[in-house]
Amino acid sequence: MAEYRSRVLSRRGWLGIALCASGLGLTPGRGSTQPAVAVANPSTDASATWLDGVGWPGSSAQDALRALAGAASDGLAPEDYQAAGLAERALRLPSDVGTALPASTFAHDLAAAMQRFLHDLHLGRVDPRVLGFRVARADATAPDFAALLRDAATQQRVPQLVADLRPRMRQYGRLREALARYRVLATAGLTGRLPTQVPVKPGDLYRGTAALQALLIALGDLPVDAPPAGDVYDATLAEGVVRFQNRHGLTADGVIGRGTLAALNVPLERRVQQLEQALERLRWLPADLGEHAFVGINIPLFRLWVWDPTTPDRIPVSMGVVVGRALNTRTPVIAEDMRYLIFRPYWNVPRSILRNELLPVLQRDPGYLQRTDMEIVRGPSDEAQPVAATDENLALLEQGQLRLRQRPGPKNSLGRVKFIFPNDENVYLHDTPARSLFGRARRDFSHGCVRLEDAAALAQWVLRDQPDWTRERIEAAMEGNISFRVDLARPLPVILFYMTAMLLPSDPALHFADDIYGHDARLARALKSRPIR
Repeated sequence: MAEYRSRVLSRRGWLGIALCASGLGLTPGRGSTQPAVAVANPSTDASATWLDGVGWPGSSAQDALRALAGAASDGLAPEDYQAAGLAERALRLPSDVGTALPASTFAHDLAAAMQRFLHDLHLGRVDPRVLGFRVARADATAPDFAALLRDAATQQRVPQLVADLRPRMRQYGRLREALARYRVLATAGLTGRLPTQVPVKPGDLYRGTAALQALLIALGDLPVDAPPAGDVYDATLAEGVVRFQNRHGLTADGVIGRGTLAALNVPLERRVQQLEQALERLRWLPADLGEHAFVGINIPLFRLWVWDPTTPDRIPVSMGVVVGRALNTRTPVIAEDMRYLIFRPYWNVPRSILRNELLPVLQRDPGYLQRTDMEIVRGPSDEAQPVAATDENLALLEQGQLRLRQRPGPKNSLGRVKFIFPNDENVYLHDTPARSLFGRARRDFSHGCVRLEDAAALAQWVLRDQPDWTRERIEAAMEGNISFRVDLARPLPVILFYMTAMLLPSDPALHFADDIYGHDARLARALKSRPIR
């Protein structure tokens, strides 16, 4: 009896430590409500897999309980998997300690909870297509979570299975670390304490210097050994604010204006939510994404970068971009393969732009065509012949029987090259003559396509497998007089994505962006209202 009592105390001690470390009490989470995820029926011999000879949780069960209790470290909710309730039941398993349910039921429920957790960890909790994202979640090729779990439990390698099913992208691991840090910061009450005085410029008296310095140090924008702040907003504080502004998509001028003050006062609980949502979206991407070269565009950060696994410590190309307007011409979230690029492209004006913007101008100012190098043409190809801008042809243009295009040249809206990854949205990447927009912090000005800050650099990289296409030849083609197509040696994945929290591959600092399209808000609602059973 003494030996048995010792084992009970030992098990209780382990479970108590696990629960305290995870921040869960011994209170069940959501009771019996669980996400509606397709879960295979756990094996009828689950008791032998999860329990030892006396009926206590075996080592694999203990590992599983730890994994569920620590689900928050991946931005998941432990209560979705009854982590606290299962831990409490584990304390009462042997019948002479007062269990209310048989041990076999506990083993069954633990296995089912772990299957749901592994599914959510690997694929995400929400289908991105429900939110309008053209990113197909890989449910059809999803692993057999029940079989994987059964094998891992038998071989006592549950922690390794959990690690294996996490997204393998470096970004995911870095965001997990940031999430842990921001969870701690969110408990410190650092935001919302700055006075509403704006603007504040270096040299101004400012009542919020102490609170501002404490926040900037906590966020890593000021060194921990920064001298104590006085009553003046000095150069040291301004340098910290510049770093903060750079990380939050603000004009980095060191002035605390309305936008900067609003960002400084954003509750850190909101930053935690942004990090959780970023992890969720990374789970939607192909599991082998980091193993292949690809072009990534983060829409709300207005940033493009290239990932090449052959140079994992160096980002070959990184640049600013201009994306679609937030109000009515948003850039879609899609994943497709780039197939070719076109030097000196024509701009075939989309029907929506023609109807809503250009037809009224053409009808009152026929000279507009000549001033903008535009022409009305008959037929779909680049060889289509222009026709005169008569009233009859303008009527046919309005009816869709003719089309409007802009000739290659310095006025062309697509600039000197465009990059094609065929998609239903007719979106592509392209050069632009409107260079001044890249000097702005917020860059949602396009009709949906993505404008590039350095199109020549991207062209050189995507044609890297074709040695004849040197930088000099690319620049000559971009300045030439004819429009022509160049096929890529192999398809290149292009991902237009949406994450308002991200560690850029070329920058160790954590960046946050405004939810310009409202996708964060929609994801939050979807997570809150997703079906339960």
